[in-house]
Amino acid sequence: MSQKTYIHPPRQAAAERSWHHIDAKGQVLGRLATKAATLLRGKQKPTYTNFVDCGDFVVVTNAKHVKFTGNKLEQKFYFAHSGYAGGAKVTPLKRQMERDSRKVVLLAVRRMLPKNRLARKQLVRLKIYAADKHPHANLQAKA
Repeated sequence: MSQKTYIHPPRQAAAERSWHHIDAKGQVLGRLATKAATLLRGKQKPTYTNFVDCGDFVVVTNAKHVKFTGNKLEQKFYFAHSGYAGGAKVTPLKRQMERDSRKVVLLAVRRMLPKNRLARKQLVRLKIYAADKHPHANLQAKA
């Protein structure tokens, strides 16, 4: 019995892209990020091919109203290093939410994608907004 592997053509995958809207109000950050990462990669589609960019556009609104479980608001930190001696920057989650809540959602989704060139292409299709309003309202279908 011969079996054939289906490989989704990249041009066809780009033509079949759709828009999904995720309202982050009251949602836990990790669960929201996994849903967004799955949609960005296209893993919910029957035509999913892991090395083809077959994911959809994702619009996340109300990023400033995302929830955190446990004591993460006080205990979680973001670490960045410039590469120079003494170049470490540690930012608490609470301060990052006050500064730019969109970056918290972006980092959560980015870290759930694979670390390769394809993921960087997929991350471009993620649109994050702190409030309800966004310019993509006429393009999307509710997810």
